Amino acid sequence: MTKNKIRVSIFIDGSNFYFKMKSLNFKNLSRFDYRGFINWLARERIIIGASYYVGAIRAKPDDQKGQKMRQAQINLFNFLKSKKQNFIISKGYLMKNNDVYHEKGVDVKIATDLLVGAYENLYDEAIIISSDTDLIPAMQKIKQLGKKVEYIGFGHQPSLALQTFSTISRLLII
Repeated sequence: MTKNKIRVSIFIDGSNFYFKMKSLNFKNLSRFDYRGFINWLARERIIIGASYYVGAIRAKPDDQKGQKMRQAQINLFNFLKSKKQNFIISKGYLMKNNDVYHEKGVDVKIATDLLVGAYENLYDEAIIISSDTDLIPAMQKIKQLGKKVEYIGFGHQPSLALQTFSTISRLLII
């Protein structure tokens, strides 16, 4: 299969991406050129899908900080769904436990979409932008099905486990 005929699907763990970029002092990620970024990652491969996974922020009407965060997330979703960016948004949820929020359901959604895409032959290669080791079993199965899994990590905080279980890994050095 020639390089320009390879179908690739992109899976971005939004929370993971956000905090990695924030640790690098990137500002205004609600206007980051996500489409340009994934085009660069895909190289000459055909992008057949780009999905952004994140826990949806819920806030009570009287929670000003929560409402501000919720509105910022809605603005990000609208930007990502715009014709210019053209992303699919897949939402989990945030659960509060002892004043600490935990994202729930996001990794399962990513793993499910990875596996469905592989079984239904929707892509030849998957690009995963996440550092979550919960995705390793899905990555292993995808490779058993003859698909390639590319891990995109951050040079300052790579996931050695995802590097180990991917077909290829690339680290972003900023």
